[in-house]
Amino acid sequence: MKKRIARYLKHIFGTIISLLLVGATVVISLNGSFEYGEDPQAINLEREGPYVFYETDSTLNVNYIRGNKTDGFYLDKTEHHTNDEIFANCYFPLDGSGFDFNIRSDIKSPQSTYDDEEVILAISDIESGYKTFRDFLIANMVIDQNLDWIFGKGHLVLVGDFVDRGFSTTQVLWFIYKLEQEANKQGGHVHFIIGNHELYNMQGKFKSASYKYYGVASILGKQHHDLYNKNSFIGKWMASKNTLELINGYLFTHGGIHPDIANYDITIEQVNQINRDHYDQSYFPKPKESVAQLILSNKNGICWYRGYFNDDLSQEEVEKGIDQFNAKAVVVGHTLQWSVKKLYKGKVFAIDVKHPKDYNKNWPNKKSEGLLIKEGKYYRISADGKMKKL
Repeated sequence: MKKRIARYLKHIFGTIISLLLVGATVVISLNGSFEYGEDPQAINLEREGPYVFYETDSTLNVNYIRGNKTDGFYLDKTEHHTNDEIFANCYFPLDGSGFDFNIRSDIKSPQSTYDDEEVILAISDIESGYKTFRDFLIANMVIDQNLDWIFGKGHLVLVGDFVDRGFSTTQVLWFIYKLEQEANKQGGHVHFIIGNHELYNMQGKFKSASYKYYGVASILGKQHHDLYNKNSFIGKWMASKNTLELINGYLFTHGGIHPDIANYDITIEQVNQINRDHYDQSYFPKPKESVAQLILSNKNGICWYRGYFNDDLSQEEVEKGIDQFNAKAVVVGHTLQWSVKKLYKGKVFAIDVKHPKDYNKNWPNKKSEGLLIKEGKYYRISADGKMKKL
Protein backbone atom coordinates (compact mmCIF):
# COMPACT_ATOMS: atom_id res chain seq x y z
CA MET A 1 0.00 0.00 0.00
CA LYS A 2 2.81 2.43 0.92
CA LYS A 3 4.62 1.65 -2.33
CA ARG A 4 1.45 2.35 -4.30
CA ILE A 5 0.98 5.72 -2.56
CA ALA A 6 4.64 6.60 -3.15
CA ARG A 7 4.32 5.74 -6.85
CA TYR A 8 1.14 7.83 -7.07
CA LEU A 9 2.79 10.84 -5.39
CA LYS A 10 5.84 10.45 -7.58
CA HIS A 11 3.61 10.47 -10.65
CA ILE A 12 1.76 13.58 -9.44
CA PHE A 13 4.97 15.50 -8.66
CA GLY A 14 6.49 14.39 -11.94
CA THR A 15 3.45 15.69 -13.83
CA ILE A 16 3.56 19.02 -11.99
CA ILE A 17 7.28 19.47 -12.69
CA SER A 18 6.77 18.60 -16.35
CA LEU A 19 3.96 21.15 -16.67
CA LEU A 20 6.10 23.81 -14.98
CA LEU A 21 8.96 23.10 -17.37
CA VAL A 22 6.62 23.30 -20.37
CA GLY A 23 5.14 26.56 -19.05
CA ALA A 24 8.58 28.05 -18.47
CA THR A 25 9.68 27.02 -21.97
CA VAL A 26 6.60 28.65 -23.52
CA VAL A 27 7.06 31.88 -21.55
CA ILE A 28 10.74 32.12 -22.49
CA SER A 29 10.04 31.30 -26.14
CA LEU A 30 7.56 34.20 -26.22
CA ASN A 31 10.18 36.51 -24.70
CA GLY A 32 8.22 36.65 -21.48
CA SER A 33 9.36 36.35 -17.88
CA PHE A 34 8.12 35.54 -14.39
CA GLU A 35 7.90 38.42 -11.93
CA TYR A 36 8.48 37.77 -8.24
CA GLY A 37 9.70 39.39 -5.02
CA GLU A 38 7.80 42.69 -5.06
CA ASP A 39 9.58 45.23 -2.89
CA PRO A 40 7.23 46.79 -0.27
CA GLN A 41 8.65 50.22 -1.15
CA ALA A 42 6.53 49.97 -4.30
CA ILE A 43 3.54 51.28 -2.37
CA ASN A 44 5.37 53.70 -0.09
CA LEU A 45 3.41 56.92 -0.68
CA GLU A 46 5.37 59.20 1.64
CA ARG A 47 6.50 62.21 -0.47
CA GLU A 48 4.73 60.80 -3.53
CA GLY A 49 4.21 63.49 -6.14
CA PRO A 50 3.93 66.18 -7.18
CA TYR A 51 0.37 65.97 -8.51
CA VAL A 52 -0.46 69.30 -10.10
CA PHE A 53 -3.94 70.44 -11.12
CA TYR A 54 -5.51 73.60 -12.51
CA GLU A 55 -7.70 75.13 -9.80
CA THR A 56 -8.79 77.92 -12.17
CA ASP A 57 -7.46 79.23 -15.48
CA SER A 58 -4.88 81.25 -13.55
CA THR A 59 -4.08 79.06 -10.52
CA LEU A 60 -2.43 75.69 -9.97
CA ASN A 61 -2.42 73.55 -6.86
CA VAL A 62 0.59 71.33 -6.18
CA ASN A 63 0.06 68.24 -4.06
CA TYR A 64 2.46 65.86 -2.31
CA ILE A 65 1.18 62.86 -0.39
CA ARG A 66 2.44 62.50 3.17
CA GLY A 67 2.02 59.77 5.75
CA ASN A 68 1.58 56.02 5.66
CA LYS A 69 -1.05 53.31 5.83
CA THR A 70 -0.70 52.86 9.59
CA ASP A 71 -0.86 56.48 10.73
CA GLY A 72 -2.93 57.83 7.85
CA PHE A 73 -2.31 60.02 4.83
CA TYR A 74 -2.66 63.75 4.24
CA LEU A 75 -1.83 66.22 1.47
CA ASP A 76 0.90 68.82 1.52
CA LYS A 77 -0.84 71.29 -0.78
CA THR A 78 0.19 74.71 -2.07
CA GLU A 79 -1.44 77.10 -4.53
CA HIS A 80 0.41 79.04 -7.23
CA HIS A 81 -0.30 81.44 -10.04
CA THR A 82 0.14 79.93 -13.50
CA ASN A 83 2.79 82.59 -14.24
CA ASP A 84 4.93 81.37 -11.36
CA GLU A 85 7.98 79.17 -11.82
CA ILE A 86 7.28 76.45 -9.27
CA PHE A 87 10.14 74.57 -7.61
CA ALA A 88 9.36 70.86 -7.30
CA ASN A 89 10.99 67.63 -6.18
CA CYS A 90 10.17 64.07 -7.16
CA TYR A 91 11.10 61.35 -4.66
CA PHE A 92 11.97 57.73 -5.54
CA PRO A 93 11.46 55.51 -2.47
CA LEU A 94 13.28 52.42 -3.75
CA ASP A 95 16.72 53.96 -3.18
CA GLY A 96 15.77 57.15 -1.34
CA SER A 97 16.86 59.37 -4.22
CA GLY A 98 15.05 62.13 -6.07
CA PHE A 99 15.45 65.02 -8.45
CA ASP A 100 14.57 68.71 -8.52
CA PHE A 101 12.98 70.63 -11.37
CA ASN A 102 10.85 73.70 -12.08
CA ILE A 103 7.26 73.61 -13.29
CA ARG A 104 6.41 76.19 -15.94
CA SER A 105 2.95 76.56 -17.40
CA ASP A 106 4.04 77.54 -20.93
CA ILE A 107 3.21 74.20 -22.58
CA LYS A 108 3.69 74.14 -26.35
CA SER A 109 3.46 71.35 -28.91
CA PRO A 110 6.85 70.38 -30.37
CA GLN A 111 7.63 70.59 -34.06
CA SER A 112 7.21 67.45 -36.15
CA THR A 113 10.40 67.56 -38.25
CA TYR A 114 14.05 68.08 -37.30
CA ASP A 115 17.11 68.18 -39.53
CA ASP A 116 20.46 68.90 -37.90
CA GLU A 117 22.58 65.73 -38.32
CA GLU A 118 23.02 65.38 -34.55
CA VAL A 119 23.27 61.97 -32.87
CA ILE A 120 20.02 60.13 -32.02
CA LEU A 121 19.43 57.76 -29.11
CA ALA A 122 16.05 56.00 -29.02
CA ILE A 123 14.44 53.78 -26.40
CA SER A 124 10.84 52.61 -25.99
CA ASP A 125 8.36 50.84 -23.70
CA ILE A 126 9.97 51.67 -20.36
CA GLU A 127 6.56 50.99 -18.73
CA SER A 128 6.95 53.03 -15.52
CA GLY A 129 10.50 51.84 -14.81
CA TYR A 130 12.18 54.96 -13.47
CA LYS A 131 15.35 53.28 -12.15
CA THR A 132 15.79 51.30 -15.36
CA PHE A 133 15.32 54.45 -17.45
CA ARG A 134 17.59 56.60 -15.29
CA ASP A 135 20.41 54.06 -15.11
CA PHE A 136 20.27 53.39 -18.85
CA LEU A 137 20.69 57.10 -19.60
CA ILE A 138 23.60 57.37 -17.17
CA ALA A 139 25.36 54.33 -18.67
CA ASN A 140 24.97 55.73 -22.18
CA MET A 141 26.15 59.23 -21.23
CA VAL A 142 22.91 61.08 -21.83
CA ILE A 143 22.93 62.28 -18.21
CA ASP A 144 25.59 62.28 -15.50
CA GLN A 145 25.44 60.83 -12.00
CA ASN A 146 23.70 64.00 -10.80
CA LEU A 147 20.97 63.33 -13.41
CA ASP A 148 21.93 66.42 -15.42
CA TRP A 149 21.81 66.46 -19.23
CA ILE A 150 25.24 65.90 -20.85
CA PHE A 151 24.05 64.85 -24.33
CA GLY A 152 24.64 68.28 -25.79
CA LYS A 153 22.62 68.92 -28.96
CA GLY A 154 21.69 65.26 -29.33
CA HIS A 155 18.20 63.82 -29.73
CA LEU A 156 16.80 61.52 -27.05
CA VAL A 157 13.74 59.86 -28.58
CA LEU A 158 11.27 58.10 -26.28
CA VAL A 159 9.14 55.94 -28.58
CA GLY A 160 6.02 55.52 -26.45
CA ASP A 161 4.66 53.43 -23.57
CA PHE A 162 6.59 55.00 -20.74
CA VAL A 163 3.57 54.58 -18.43
CA ASP A 164 1.61 51.61 -16.98
CA ARG A 165 2.63 48.14 -15.72
CA GLY A 166 4.82 49.59 -12.97
CA PHE A 167 4.95 51.66 -9.80
CA SER A 168 6.99 54.65 -11.00
CA THR A 169 4.74 56.38 -13.53
CA THR A 170 4.89 59.74 -11.74
CA GLN A 171 8.68 59.60 -11.44
CA VAL A 172 9.12 58.68 -15.11
CA LEU A 173 6.87 61.45 -16.42
CA TRP A 174 8.41 64.22 -14.31
CA PHE A 175 11.88 62.95 -15.18
CA ILE A 176 11.09 63.30 -18.88
CA TYR A 177 9.73 66.78 -18.16
CA LYS A 178 12.96 67.74 -16.32
CA LEU A 179 15.24 66.36 -19.06
CA GLU A 180 13.23 68.14 -21.74
CA GLN A 181 13.92 71.50 -20.09
CA GLU A 182 17.62 70.81 -19.59
CA ALA A 183 18.10 69.57 -23.16
CA ASN A 184 16.46 72.69 -24.58
CA LYS A 185 18.94 74.91 -22.74
CA GLN A 186 21.83 73.16 -24.51
CA GLY A 187 20.21 73.01 -27.95
CA GLY A 188 19.31 69.33 -27.52
CA HIS A 189 15.93 67.63 -27.69
CA VAL A 190 13.86 65.14 -25.73
CA HIS A 191 11.15 63.73 -28.00
CA PHE A 192 8.33 62.09 -26.04
CA ILE A 193 6.36 60.14 -28.67
CA ILE A 194 2.88 59.12 -27.53
CA GLY A 195 2.17 55.37 -27.47
CA ASN A 196 -1.01 53.42 -26.96
CA HIS A 197 -0.56 53.29 -23.16
CA GLU A 198 -0.23 57.06 -22.93
CA LEU A 199 -3.47 57.13 -24.92
CA TYR A 200 -5.06 54.73 -22.44
CA ASN A 201 -4.28 57.08 -19.57
CA MET A 202 -5.46 60.22 -21.34
CA GLN A 203 -8.68 58.42 -22.31
CA GLY A 204 -9.38 57.16 -18.80
CA LYS A 205 -8.54 53.49 -19.42
CA PHE A 206 -6.55 51.99 -16.58
CA LYS A 207 -6.57 48.22 -17.10
CA SER A 208 -2.76 48.21 -17.26
CA ALA A 209 -2.08 50.73 -14.50
CA SER A 210 -0.61 49.73 -11.15
CA TYR A 211 -3.10 49.44 -8.29
CA LYS A 212 -0.92 52.00 -6.50
CA TYR A 213 -2.49 54.80 -8.52
CA TYR A 214 -6.02 53.97 -7.45
CA GLY A 215 -4.85 54.71 -3.91
CA VAL A 216 -3.09 57.88 -5.02
CA ALA A 217 -6.24 59.16 -6.74
CA SER A 218 -8.35 58.37 -3.68
CA ILE A 219 -6.02 60.26 -1.33
CA LEU A 220 -6.11 63.22 -3.72
CA GLY A 221 -9.92 63.13 -3.60
CA LYS A 222 -10.11 62.27 -7.28
CA GLN A 223 -10.85 59.40 -9.63
CA HIS A 224 -8.10 57.58 -11.48
CA HIS A 225 -9.04 59.20 -14.79
CA ASP A 226 -8.45 62.65 -13.24
CA LEU A 227 -4.70 62.07 -12.95
CA TYR A 228 -4.05 62.70 -16.66
CA ASN A 229 -7.08 64.60 -17.93
CA LYS A 230 -7.19 68.18 -19.23
CA ASN A 231 -7.28 69.56 -15.69
CA SER A 232 -4.02 67.82 -14.80
CA PHE A 233 -0.79 69.68 -15.56
CA ILE A 234 1.12 66.52 -16.50
CA GLY A 235 -1.88 65.34 -18.52
CA LYS A 236 -2.02 68.63 -20.42
CA TRP A 237 1.74 68.45 -21.04
CA MET A 238 1.48 64.86 -22.27
CA ALA A 239 -1.40 65.81 -24.58
CA SER A 240 0.84 68.38 -26.28
CA LYS A 241 3.15 65.66 -27.64
CA ASN A 242 3.35 64.07 -31.08
CA THR A 243 2.70 60.54 -32.29
CA LEU A 244 4.98 60.79 -35.34
CA GLU A 245 8.22 62.71 -35.87
CA LEU A 246 10.83 62.87 -38.61
CA ILE A 247 14.29 63.35 -37.09
CA ASN A 248 17.27 63.64 -39.43
CA GLY A 249 15.45 61.57 -42.02
CA TYR A 250 14.16 58.83 -39.68
CA LEU A 251 10.52 58.39 -38.70
CA PHE A 252 9.76 57.62 -35.07
CA THR A 253 6.36 56.29 -34.03
CA HIS A 254 5.20 53.80 -31.43
CA GLY A 255 3.28 51.34 -33.61
CA GLY A 256 4.14 51.85 -37.26
CA ILE A 257 3.01 53.17 -40.62
CA HIS A 258 0.28 51.18 -42.38
CA PRO A 259 0.92 50.96 -46.16
CA ASP A 260 -2.55 52.41 -46.85
CA ILE A 261 -1.35 55.78 -45.55
CA ALA A 262 0.16 56.22 -49.03
CA ASN A 263 -3.40 56.41 -50.42
CA TYR A 264 -3.85 59.80 -48.79
CA ASP A 265 -2.19 63.16 -49.28
CA ILE A 266 -1.26 63.91 -45.68
CA THR A 267 1.69 65.46 -43.84
CA ILE A 268 3.35 64.51 -40.55
CA GLU A 269 1.96 67.69 -38.99
CA GLN A 270 -1.57 66.68 -40.02
CA VAL A 271 -1.09 63.17 -38.59
CA ASN A 272 -0.07 64.68 -35.26
CA GLN A 273 -2.92 67.16 -35.21
CA ILE A 274 -5.51 64.46 -35.92
CA ASN A 275 -4.17 62.43 -33.01
CA ARG A 276 -3.96 65.43 -30.66
CA ASP A 277 -7.56 66.33 -31.45
CA HIS A 278 -8.59 62.86 -30.25
CA TYR A 279 -6.24 62.19 -27.33
CA ASP A 280 -9.08 62.28 -24.82
CA GLN A 281 -11.56 60.37 -27.00
CA SER A 282 -11.79 56.59 -27.22
CA TYR A 283 -11.54 55.17 -30.72
CA PHE A 284 -14.56 53.48 -32.29
CA PRO A 285 -14.55 52.41 -35.96
CA LYS A 286 -16.74 54.55 -38.21
CA PRO A 287 -18.81 53.19 -41.14
CA LYS A 288 -17.02 55.38 -43.66
CA GLU A 289 -13.30 54.94 -44.30
CA SER A 290 -11.14 58.04 -43.97
CA VAL A 291 -7.56 59.01 -43.32
CA ALA A 292 -8.48 60.03 -39.77
CA GLN A 293 -9.96 56.60 -39.11
CA LEU A 294 -6.78 54.93 -40.36
CA ILE A 295 -4.56 57.16 -38.19
CA LEU A 296 -6.69 56.68 -35.06
CA SER A 297 -7.46 52.97 -35.49
CA ASN A 298 -6.54 50.79 -32.52
CA LYS A 299 -5.40 48.14 -34.99
CA ASN A 300 -3.83 49.93 -37.95
CA GLY A 301 -3.24 53.38 -36.46
CA ILE A 302 0.06 55.14 -35.83
CA CYS A 303 0.15 54.18 -32.14
CA TRP A 304 -1.05 50.60 -32.60
CA TYR A 305 0.09 49.03 -35.88
CA ARG A 306 1.97 45.69 -35.65
CA GLY A 307 1.97 44.84 -39.34
CA TYR A 308 5.76 44.74 -39.67
CA PHE A 309 5.74 41.71 -37.39
CA ASN A 310 2.32 40.09 -37.72
CA ASP A 311 1.39 40.62 -41.39
CA ASP A 312 2.97 39.10 -44.46
CA LEU A 313 4.16 42.42 -45.88
CA SER A 314 6.32 42.78 -48.94
CA GLN A 315 9.31 45.12 -49.01
CA GLU A 316 7.34 47.37 -51.35
CA GLU A 317 4.41 47.59 -48.92
CA VAL A 318 6.69 48.48 -46.03
CA GLU A 319 8.39 51.19 -48.03
CA LYS A 320 5.10 52.76 -49.19
CA GLY A 321 4.36 54.14 -45.74
CA ILE A 322 7.94 55.30 -45.22
CA ASP A 323 8.17 56.94 -48.64
CA GLN A 324 4.95 58.83 -47.97
CA PHE A 325 6.94 61.02 -45.57
CA ASN A 326 10.22 61.04 -47.54
CA ALA A 327 12.02 59.09 -44.82
CA LYS A 328 15.00 56.73 -44.82
CA ALA A 329 13.47 54.29 -42.33
CA VAL A 330 11.04 54.01 -39.42
CA VAL A 331 11.86 53.26 -35.77
CA VAL A 332 9.08 51.60 -33.75
CA GLY A 333 8.33 50.16 -30.32
CA HIS A 334 5.08 48.43 -29.28
CA THR A 335 5.89 44.90 -30.48
CA LEU A 336 8.24 43.01 -28.16
CA GLN A 337 11.58 41.77 -29.52
CA TRP A 338 14.41 39.70 -28.09
CA SER A 339 16.77 42.55 -28.93
CA VAL A 340 16.94 45.74 -30.98
CA LYS A 341 16.67 44.69 -34.63
CA LYS A 342 17.10 46.03 -38.15
CA LEU A 343 14.43 44.60 -40.49
CA TYR A 344 13.24 44.89 -44.09
CA LYS A 345 16.65 45.77 -45.51
CA GLY A 346 17.19 48.50 -42.95
CA LYS A 347 13.82 50.18 -43.47
CA VAL A 348 12.40 49.19 -40.06
CA PHE A 349 14.13 49.31 -36.67
CA ALA A 350 12.31 47.47 -33.86
CA ILE A 351 13.41 48.64 -30.40
CA ASP A 352 10.80 47.33 -27.93
CA VAL A 353 12.60 44.99 -25.52
CA LYS A 354 11.65 43.65 -22.09
CA HIS A 355 13.13 46.04 -19.53
CA PRO A 356 13.78 45.22 -15.86
CA LYS A 357 11.17 46.38 -13.35
CA ASP A 358 11.90 48.78 -10.51
CA TYR A 359 10.22 46.88 -7.70
CA ASN A 360 10.08 43.30 -9.01
CA LYS A 361 12.64 40.70 -9.89
CA ASN A 362 12.33 38.82 -13.16
CA TRP A 363 13.26 35.38 -14.34
CA PRO A 364 14.91 35.18 -16.76
CA ASN A 365 16.65 38.45 -15.94
CA LYS A 366 16.06 41.17 -18.55
CA LYS A 367 18.42 43.91 -19.71
CA SER A 368 17.54 47.20 -21.37
CA GLU A 369 18.54 48.08 -24.93
CA GLY A 370 18.17 51.04 -27.23
CA LEU A 371 19.15 52.28 -30.68
CA LEU A 372 21.91 54.77 -31.44
CA ILE A 373 22.07 56.46 -34.85
CA LYS A 374 25.33 58.29 -35.43
CA GLU A 375 26.91 59.46 -38.68
CA GLY A 376 24.69 57.17 -40.73
CA LYS A 377 25.56 54.07 -38.69
CA TYR A 378 23.27 52.08 -36.39
CA TYR A 379 24.20 50.64 -33.02
CA ARG A 380 22.40 48.42 -30.54
CA ILE A 381 23.24 49.90 -27.14
CA SER A 382 22.87 48.13 -23.81
CA ALA A 383 22.25 48.95 -20.16
CA ASP A 384 25.98 48.84 -19.39
CA GLY A 385 26.83 51.36 -22.12
CA LYS A 386 28.24 48.86 -24.60
CA MET A 387 27.54 49.24 -28.32
CA LYS A 388 27.16 46.66 -31.09
CA LYS A 389 26.88 47.75 -34.72
CA LEU A 390 23.71 46.59 -36.51
